[in-house]
Amino acid sequence: MISVKKDNIEAKLADAREELAGVKRFPNPEFAGIIKELGFRCEMCARCCTKEFNDHVFLLDADLDIIREIDPDSITPAPYYEFCDQKGRFYVSGYALKTKPDGSCVFLENKRCKIYGSRPSICRVYPHMLHREADDSGRVDWRQISGLNEHGSYNSKLDNSECEAVARETRAYEEAYLTQMIGFFEGVKAHFRKNSLKHVQSIYDRKMREFLKGKCELEILVYYQGGFEKCTLKPDAD
Repeated sequence: MISVKKDNIEAKLADAREELAGVKRFPNPEFAGIIKELGFRCEMCARCCTKEFNDHVFLLDADLDIIREIDPDSITPAPYYEFCDQKGRFYVSGYALKTKPDGSCVFLENKRCKIYGSRPSICRVYPHMLHREADDSGRVDWRQISGLNEHGSYNSKLDNSECEAVARETRAYEEAYLTQMIGFFEGVKAHFRKNSLKHVQSIYDRKMREFLKGKCELEILVYYQGGFEKCTLKPDAD
């Protein structure tokens, strides 16, 4: 979860901008080479569609527009709210798909995605998201390692065109995600300044404790298309 100290908004904004620049600089041939070496093939096990293996499905703004057309009741504010102001209102960078009581995605049925052709971007590129990680020698560089060895098959033979297509789609996702995060941090910064607000960690912690005990609802401002949408989350809501 992202740290939520108000005085770190500028630092987080700078980090996101630096990460976006790093993704853009990452050479296409190197990224495609990593994908080819990994040789990941989906085995349709549906494990990645459950909370056991993935915490939540984050929706880019473009994904949200599609999902709202399909089922507007299938979305919820993404977990791990980044900020809470002194009035007890939370702020989060986007929406996520709801899950069923068993932890599976709301669109998963008999281990198959009901909206596969319109599935969110992160579902399309998984597990090829880029991350900065250290290799066996300790050298830190961009690598994709999401959920490896937990599902799917590896060392499959992938042709170059397939790897290049995966690299392009994954890069597009990463750039869109980081651009959305940058917009979110800029939006919170401007909103706080305009309304004389600030992040207060003690209020964040107290409200979350009360919410988890079922004693209060949460007012959440969700970032979308450059602004904020107000949502009310009830205790034990999916």
